[in-house]
Amino acid sequence: MLLELARWLSQDIRAFNVFNYITLRAMLAALTALLISFIFGPPVIRWLTAKKIGQAVRNDGPQTHLVKAGTPTMGGALILIAIAITMLLWGDLKNRYMWVVLLVTLGFGAVGWVDDWRKVVYRDPKGLASRWKYLWTSLIAGGAAVYLALNGSPGQTELIVPFFKTIAYPLGLFGFVALTYFVINGTSHAVNLTDGLDGLAIMPAVMVSAALAIFAYVAGNKVFSGYLGLPYVPGAGELAVFCGAMAGAGLGFLWFNAYPAEVFMGDVGALAIGAALGTVAVIVRQEIVLFIMGGVFVAETISVMLQVGYFKWSGGKRIFRMAPLHHHYELGGWKETKVVVRFWIITIMLVLFGLSTLKLR
Repeated sequence: MLLELARWLSQDIRAFNVFNYITLRAMLAALTALLISFIFGPPVIRWLTAKKIGQAVRNDGPQTHLVKAGTPTMGGALILIAIAITMLLWGDLKNRYMWVVLLVTLGFGAVGWVDDWRKVVYRDPKGLASRWKYLWTSLIAGGAAVYLALNGSPGQTELIVPFFKTIAYPLGLFGFVALTYFVINGTSHAVNLTDGLDGLAIMPAVMVSAALAIFAYVAGNKVFSGYLGLPYVPGAGELAVFCGAMAGAGLGFLWFNAYPAEVFMGDVGALAIGAALGTVAVIVRQEIVLFIMGGVFVAETISVMLQVGYFKWSGGKRIFRMAPLHHHYELGGWKETKVVVRFWIITIMLVLFGLSTLKLR
């Protein structure tokens, strides 16, 4: 809305043309989302506390987590509020990619909200039944995949291999739909599995989002994408504004989620953020780079898959002390803050490595 107002005012006052620059709006979106998080954070936490929407803690997990029982959860709603308001203010409301990512984000957030609400309000430990949870997330991810496949520009259904200018695998319509579905759904649940320690999931999500903003800006700029040998995706540059909003909202949430956390994200935030990252990566054709930059999310997911698979195959034996991976290190003697900061450091290195693919091709 502010963008439309600026465009209208620019007809008489040329200075307002500055708001057409995506880079400026991306920075303003980050600051706006951060400010919204600071403003709405305390009342949201008070409301969650008043409704007794507190986190249940597993008895078989690290004993240090027992003190966290009752901490308000579902705080990811704060992130979604900040992103939605910010995009309505600074986003180009005529851009289709912005709406795809925003609707996917809110859709996954709604599924997470129902799951969290059933767990903490109705005291149902299973929350939303797994089959329904995967059904709804699959419908949203599948719908986005079909829309992007049918409405994308020609030549945008290839799997781009980083570090190589001439290597790209044509996926075809059905291959692209399948890849998009798995990237969105997989990233969503990977972030959800990682969200087990104070600040562990949100800071890597912020860093990956900031990096994807750069990829989005390049993909949407014909000159830069041509120079760097990346696919040109008209309209994708607007996703830099969305990524800026997500990074700002994430940092604002971290203010309250840093150890010791005043509020937890819950599925409403983790599922939504992961889906948003996956959708942006697909649109800008950087699925493999997302896999690299989100290495912490990948490792956490693989640890769960290996643990469950080996437990069933071996008749009760384990590879890790406990899965997901962060609990393995906790039970090995690492303090929670050490696990979190070290995973942040790993993410910084992986994000920088992912950004290097812009030039090293």
